[in-house]
Amino acid sequence: NPLFLLRLLLSVLPWRFSLRGYGFCMSALFLFCFGSLFYQLNGGPPKILLDIRQYLGSSTYLNDHGSIPPRELPFPSQVVYNRVGKCGSRTVVILLRLLAEKHQFNLFSSDIHNKTRLTKHEQVDLMTNISKIPPPFLYTRHVHFLNFSRFRIEQPVYINIIRDPINRFLSNYFFRRFGDWRGEQNHLIRTPGMKDDERYLDINVCILENYPECSNPRVFYIIPYFCGQHPQCREPGVWALERAKQNVLENYLIVGILEELEEVLLMLERLLPHYFAGVLNIYKSPEYKKMGNMTGTVRKQTPSLEALKVLYHRMRYEYDFYNFVRDQFHLMKKKIGLKSVVKAPAYTPTFLRELALRTPQPLDEDEELDSDLEDANSWLVHP
Repeated sequence: NPLFLLRLLLSVLPWRFSLRGYGFCMSALFLFCFGSLFYQLNGGPPKILLDIRQYLGSSTYLNDHGSIPPRELPFPSQVVYNRVGKCGSRTVVILLRLLAEKHQFNLFSSDIHNKTRLTKHEQVDLMTNISKIPPPFLYTRHVHFLNFSRFRIEQPVYINIIRDPINRFLSNYFFRRFGDWRGEQNHLIRTPGMKDDERYLDINVCILENYPECSNPRVFYIIPYFCGQHPQCREPGVWALERAKQNVLENYLIVGILEELEEVLLMLERLLPHYFAGVLNIYKSPEYKKMGNMTGTVRKQTPSLEALKVLYHRMRYEYDFYNFVRDQFHLMKKKIGLKSVVKAPAYTPTFLRELALRTPQPLDEDEELDSDLEDANSWLVHP
């Protein structure tokens, strides 16, 4: 009995307590007894204490009352990277595989590359499966934005990377035909039905003669990844553009640009350290460089000035979105205190005039080309 122990202690000590001190001791004892009773009637410690113990690791109470729940990292612990094709995604996925092993988070990288648009049933199934992955996790797939909240499923945090639209288009055009430096003949597996006259189709002919591959809506590619699954997201226009911008602001932690990849990785390291801590050290290591250089598209050529003008006009919505994302990325760098050398502004029609004086000749078949890890804009002239 706590009261009996207190009286026994007082009986053996010299009586030097004032009435005020005695009253203070009794009040403290009353609060202690009341708290102890409340603790026992409610079955244990308060929830906030259990949460703290769970986050810190071990707990005698939890050990005595069943297994410890999975430890969740600080926000966010659920991340989706709906990677855009030919925007450095293979580079990032290679890094993620190394980082997942290093930091012990669950990485799920889908092998589905050609199904970005889903039915409502497929959307619900995919989002349900994603939400069941034990956190912390990072899920990545080529898929247009999924609105989890619309189906009353907890919305994860999105991240992504895009690149200059013309460069992305050219990289995809030649990659489908000739693959990359890995020598796996993936382009033949990916396009087995492509005939030689299509495979060796001159890029200028494709653009200027309005082949489907080089005209709307096929060149309207980046915006749908951020607009979402609505059918109107695939129609080049203001509606899809504005919805994509809104989703970037409301649902994406960061959307970087490939032309500043090192700074994107640094931002990811700052914002998501439990996923990306040490990513720049890996990226700059000789071992990774050797592996990453194999992902460069081969036999890439520069279209003529006339073809570039036509392509630029067809991609005016894509460039509007690219400029918006680029500005948002630079604003985020400024807010976070990241100082870096800012490159020239995104392309305007002015660059086409200057390009006429400097456009390089198409590269020979056996000439070594730039890799995806190098500046994707090396063949264009900034205004």
